[in-house]
Amino acid sequence: MTPDEVGAFLAQERTVVCATIGKDGFPHLMPLWFVVRDDEIWAWTFAKSQKVRNLERDPRATLQVEAGREYHELRGVMLKADVTIHRDTDDVAAFGLELFRRYGDGELSDDVRAMVHAQAPKRVVLQFAERSRATWDHRKLGSATY
Repeated sequence: MTPDEVGAFLAQERTVVCATIGKDGFPHLMPLWFVVRDDEIWAWTFAKSQKVRNLERDPRATLQVEAGREYHELRGVMLKADVTIHRDTDDVAAFGLELFRRYGDGELSDDVRAMVHAQAPKRVVLQFAERSRATWDHRKLGSATY
C-alpha cells in the first residue's frame, strides 16, 4: 500500500492488534482501539494491564491492522514500533475523549465524558513510534478467488 492508502485504511479500521513480549519470551497479543496522530498510532489501556508491564520491561511492540474475509480481499498493515507510555492524567483524559469521539458519532455525552475522566487515573496512553512497516492488499493481485 502507498502511504496515502495506509492512512485511509487506518482511518477506516477500528481495531489494532498489539503484540508485546511477555516475561516468558512469548508474544502477548491484545486488541486495542486507536487514534492516528501525526502518522503514529496511539491507544489507551489500563496501567496495570499485562501489555503495559511488558512494555515497561521492553518498550517494543508489533502492531497489525487487517481487513478482509476472503483471500483475495485481505489487506493490512504491520508496524514495528518503539512505545512511549504517557501517564499524565490530564493527557490520558484528553486522549480518552479523542478516542471516544472517533468511535462514537463525534459528539460526547456527559456520561461518556464522566466515564473517561473517572477512568483516566487508572489508564495510560501508548504512543507507537514506527520503526518499519509491511503492508499487503490482495485486492491488487487480480480477480482470482481461492
